Amino acid sequence: MARATITSKGQTTIPKSIRQHLRLKTGDRVEFVIEANGRVALLPLKVDIADLKGILAPAPRRLTIEEMDDAIREAAVERHLLK
Repeated sequence: MARATITSKGQTTIPKSIRQHLRLKTGDRVEFVIEANGRVALLPLKVDIADLKGILAPAPRRLTIEEMDDAIREAAVERHLLK
């Protein structure tokens, strides 16, 4: 398990094993994301496109272009009526 200490300025060093796992290099940027369950994830802002495969769950159902157009149209009408 990798661990780090927070300095009085709120800074920390990302442990070497984590930097290697995320393929981070000097100057790379990271993002901290608070997930729904309260956990915080550290994400590199530059990622090889191949590393993204499988990151998202499959869509619950697929829509046709026509279904998407209908949904957009309905939302536009509803928004217009609420003004």
